[in-house]
Amino acid sequence: QVQLVESGGGLVQAGGSLKLSCAASGRTSTNYAMGWFRQAPGKEREFVAAVNWSGADKGYADSVKGRFTISRDNAKVTVYLQMNSLKPEDTAVYYCVAKFRVLSYYAYEYNYWGQGTQVTVSS
Repeated sequence: QVQLVESGGGLVQAGGSLKLSCAASGRTSTNYAMGWFRQAPGKEREFVAAVNWSGADKGYADSVKGRFTISRDNAKVTVYLQMNSLKPEDTAVYYCVAKFRVLSYYAYEYNYWGQGTQVTVSS
């Protein structure tokens, strides 16, 4: 089993920045792809960004390209999401996810999920 713990959420004004972190523990290795999904009230969960096990391959949702950056530190088994130029529509609960090696854009392919961290962007 892998446990994922998110941190770094909060309240920020539009145009501001936040950095989310997700630390993996348990039966872990550096062979996991990790990423982020989000879910806003009344909306379906959506893909945000992901990075493969080595960090060489990254994927982003069109809505966050150029504003969000995903990175990972394999020594710490931690993934980060730097969010810049935040918009009110970025308001959601952000979930950290993990799966073996290759990143995916589909929620059903991720085996492990964190509890989520709230990000609220005020206008």
